[in-house]
Amino acid sequence: MNEAIALEGLERRYGDRPALRGVSISVAEGQTLAVFGANGAGKTTLLRVLATLLRPHAGSVSILGASLPGEAWKVRGRVGFLGHEPLVYPDLTPRENLRFHARLHGVAAARVEELLGAVGLERRAGDPVRELSRGMVQRLAVARAVLHDPAVLLLDEPRAGLDPAAAEELEPLIGRASGRTRVLVTHDVERGLGEADAVLGLRAGAAELAGGRAAAAEVRRLYS
Repeated sequence: MNEAIALEGLERRYGDRPALRGVSISVAEGQTLAVFGANGAGKTTLLRVLATLLRPHAGSVSILGASLPGEAWKVRGRVGFLGHEPLVYPDLTPRENLRFHARLHGVAAARVEELLGAVGLERRAGDPVRELSRGMVQRLAVARAVLHDPAVLLLDEPRAGLDPAAAEELEPLIGRASGRTRVLVTHDVERGLGEADAVLGLRAGAAELAGGRAAAAEVRRLYS
């Protein structure tokens, strides 16, 4: 398998405070990396570096063969990011939001309608986002993240705000069945392990644990 993501000695700081310290791991194409750690451990910072939203201060970062930050332009259109914030405009409708992002990525309008159906928002597609429930906004955020059919998905607690039925409905888009390379940040240890091909545990920005599925027992000990 080819490497989709490769980190070697990654460092990122906020002022003098280190957020990531010497993080190294690789993820093959089509595999899922589950990232564990307490609040403030550096998980979201890692996703934002991979999403090209933050620049690394040291070490090397490669996504789909492109080196960050110098070649970030090569991969921005091939990465989907689903973070804590939905990154949608509250005064626009779901359809308007997706059409806006479709224009940015050169995606056909038919894809917008396809995804509105896939996430179950057809009936509310013309209502302002500010009138939608938290779960509906999360559905829209999922549609935005996969609109351009990214090869790599960066997921920060992707099932937050979703009931079990909604979470199951979105699995073809963001779950293992999507076939995409995924980096999954989660506090749900058992579900994360069930989806993972590799695991990374962070503590105060450093890699406390990095390895394959064989590390499951250690993950449970450290993060359950």
